[in-house]
Amino acid sequence: MCGIVGTTWTNPLWAVDLQTLERMTAQLVHRGPDQSGTYLNDAVALGHRRLSIIGIDNGRQPITNEDGSVVIIFNGEIYNYLELRQRLIGGGHRFVTNTDTEVIVHLYEELGVEAFTELNGMFAIAIWDARRSQLVLCRDRLGVKPLYYYATDDRLVFASELKGIVALGDVPKRVSPMAIDAYLTFQYIPHPMSIYEGIAKLSPGTYAIWHNGAMEIRPYWSPDFNREDNNVTEGEWSERLTDLLTDAVKLRMQSEVPLGAFLSGGIDSSIIVGLMKEVSNSSVHTFSIGFPIAEFDETGYARSVAQHLGVNHEVFIVEPRAIDILPQLVWHFDEPFSDSSAIPTWYVSQLTKQHVTVALTGDGGDELFAGYHRYQAIKVAQAIQQLPGFVRSFLGAHFWQQLPVSPYKRSFLRRLKRFLGIVNQSPCDLYFAMLATFNAADHLSLYTDEYAKAVGLFDSFDYIREAMGKSNYRDLVTSSTLTDLTTYLPCDLMTKVDIASMAHGLECRQPFLDFRVVELAAQIPLKYKLARGRTKRILVDTFRRFLPKEVQTRPKMGFGVPIVHWLRGPLADFSRDVLTDSRTVQRGIFLPKTVKALLDDHIGGRQDNANKLWALLVLELWQREWIDV
Repeated sequence: MCGIVGTTWTNPLWAVDLQTLERMTAQLVHRGPDQSGTYLNDAVALGHRRLSIIGIDNGRQPITNEDGSVVIIFNGEIYNYLELRQRLIGGGHRFVTNTDTEVIVHLYEELGVEAFTELNGMFAIAIWDARRSQLVLCRDRLGVKPLYYYATDDRLVFASELKGIVALGDVPKRVSPMAIDAYLTFQYIPHPMSIYEGIAKLSPGTYAIWHNGAMEIRPYWSPDFNREDNNVTEGEWSERLTDLLTDAVKLRMQSEVPLGAFLSGGIDSSIIVGLMKEVSNSSVHTFSIGFPIAEFDETGYARSVAQHLGVNHEVFIVEPRAIDILPQLVWHFDEPFSDSSAIPTWYVSQLTKQHVTVALTGDGGDELFAGYHRYQAIKVAQAIQQLPGFVRSFLGAHFWQQLPVSPYKRSFLRRLKRFLGIVNQSPCDLYFAMLATFNAADHLSLYTDEYAKAVGLFDSFDYIREAMGKSNYRDLVTSSTLTDLTTYLPCDLMTKVDIASMAHGLECRQPFLDFRVVELAAQIPLKYKLARGRTKRILVDTFRRFLPKEVQTRPKMGFGVPIVHWLRGPLADFSRDVLTDSRTVQRGIFLPKTVKALLDDHIGGRQDNANKLWALLVLELWQREWIDV
């Protein structure tokens, strides 16, 4: 696992020297604390920071082919590299390392950009093809690894993190009003946008070719999300799932350094750890994090699973201090990012790194097997939409308003109330309502007139509509799960895990996101995933042997911190000071009276505005870190 940076140019004015390249590369030292490498000629500059996992002794990058005409820097892991290596050796290729990186080089020699379809892994790749005078970028299918780029008609700059591009010194940092609008909606900035105009994220499952000043981006993986196979029995699905997920876990346990797993005590991570135990010849080391607030502590479930499976389990209890950790998060994430679960992810990565260098996780299970509460709510709301209009109006105006509200924003009833309060909207709008931190009406009341004009007619939900269009012929719940898989998962969950883990030199691997598992799960009918109020039904039934009874039936808890309480307690004065002082107001983005009302209502206990205030607070702190310099 590593960090990559680089630039290529057609105009000599943009040529960089070794000192500049090393400055860019140094910005990513946390991603690769073990080694540094560079490649520089009159047309391209490539920099690499290495976290040694495979081929520790001879895997320094950049790596070239036999004649030096293909040069690669690479961030990630190719899990099927041994199989590909044997095939390439049989075809006459000569290897000088035992790394997965060199496999990509020779596979590119053999197949060109078609090589990417052969790779099973997580990756961000940059290849300089000297014969064609072109630079090729590629990102893995599910967007596990990040890749940013800045392209003009005479140069291309790229990096694993924005700070690598910014370090070049002459790339403009113009904050995009549309990116801020999208951030306030989703908590993250969706691909291909970035916070800066002109800098983009390469979308998952795509590659880009930059040649003579022209940038061409093409998809290389796009599963058929409209395919649903009803001719396969539940037992057959279960057998296929067992075989594929077991192999995915086995492949991801290849490592020359200590390896373990995150174990939350939820269904997904418990299954991954159970499979690790089955395929491993040695003991399995697992890690979980707990908080001294019962509503946010899962360690009891994690201990139960660890005891059930007989694994070596470590529990870390921490008292998160948001004021201390926020500056670190803002610096590492580069862009505004307000998913507060980044905080526990940061802590568990930091503490896990003290014991291992690689950790397997259960990420992806919720999206693939309908695990989120919102999928249950969508199904219930669809049923209500079949009722006569006057009944729906009564339910929306009266009955559902009486449902209790959880102060922790975790209960199914709270989400159901929010959802069913708009029962007269279209199914698509119902789903949108579950995703938004600030909805369209909130934005109108939040922006100054000048900033509203800058945002213009931009609609952040066009991003979601486009993703949903890939599964037009599926039921709304399945369509929502597949939309989350291609939007929320790469832009929020994978960004969070990548940044928090790589900040501590820890590599995380996600067996559920093996593309073969994804393609299989996408075909499974909803009735095997969500039925009679049971989420992830086929997962639980297939891997029941790994799950204690209390885990099989436990409510989904999520991975969060008590920001509701922080913003009424230890962060109340801090957030008010930051969000209402002159420095913030003078930016001209938000109406001070609206921000003050959000603060007053939340701190006074009249309304839960925690997610909104957290988003505003992170945005302002980000501007102070990255813009006011």
